[in-house]
Amino acid sequence: MMQPDPLDLPVLQAFRRCSPLVHCITNDVVQAFTANILLALGASPAMVVEPDEAEQFAAIADALLINVGTLTALQVQAIHRGIDSALAADTPWVLDPVAVGGLTFRTHLCQQIIQKKPAAIRGNASEIIALAGLSGGGRGVDSTDSAASALPAAQTLARQTGGIVVVTGEVDYVTDGSRTRTVSGGSIMMTRVVGTGCALSAVVAACCALPGDRLDNITAGCGFMKQAGSLAARQSQGLGSFAIRFLDALSGMGEEA
Repeated sequence: MMQPDPLDLPVLQAFRRCSPLVHCITNDVVQAFTANILLALGASPAMVVEPDEAEQFAAIADALLINVGTLTALQVQAIHRGIDSALAADTPWVLDPVAVGGLTFRTHLCQQIIQKKPAAIRGNASEIIALAGLSGGGRGVDSTDSAASALPAAQTLARQTGGIVVVTGEVDYVTDGSRTRTVSGGSIMMTRVVGTGCALSAVVAACCALPGDRLDNITAGCGFMKQAGSLAARQSQGLGSFAIRFLDALSGMGEEA
C-alpha cells in the first residue's frame, strides 16, 4: 500500500482549473453543506432531484453523485434515470451507500445499481462490508467495523464493479482491487459535524471527472478533506466554528504554495 503526499498540488490545480460540474442526487440533510464543500474546493455543485430533470441534467454534468441517505420512492426514479443518462453520456457516477445493510429498501436499491458499474463507491467500513454481502451493516450511518477490516471487501467490490472503492475512517483506504492507497490525518471532529462523509463522496465524484489516474485523483481528494479537517480542528473552538474553519481551510488550500 502506498501513502500519498500530504497535499497533491497538481490534482488540486487540475480540480480548480476544470471546476467539474457535479450533479448531486443526495440526502436532504446535507445538500447545503455538500454544495459549500464543492464550491470551496473550486467545483460547481447542482442538486437536481426531480426525475425528468435529473435524467436531463446527468447528461450534461461532469459527474453524478448518488447518495441514499434520505431515500424516497420518487428519488429512486431519479436515481435510475440519472444513472442511465450518465452512462449513455459516458459520465462517471459515484455511489454513497448510506446505512446500507441495516435497512432493506436502500440495500436492495444499492445492490441493483452497483450492477451499473459506478466509477467509485465511498462508504464507511460497515457500509462497504454490507454492500459486498459480507455482513448486516452498521448502526445507521455509524460504522461498527474498522476501515482496515473492510479492505478485503473493498478490494473485492472494486474488482466486481471495475470502479474505485473508498473506505473512510481514522485512516482512509482507496483501492481499485489491485492497487491500494492510504490517507491519514483528519480529526475526530469531522465525525461530529453532519455531512462531512457525504460531502467527501461529492468530492470523490468531482475527482472522477479529472484527467489522469482516477485512483490517484480520488486519493488526493480524500487527502484534501483530511488536511482541511486537521487544520480546522486546530483553529476552532467547537463544532460550530469547526464547520466554518473547515470551509475556510478548503477554500484556502494550496495558497501557501
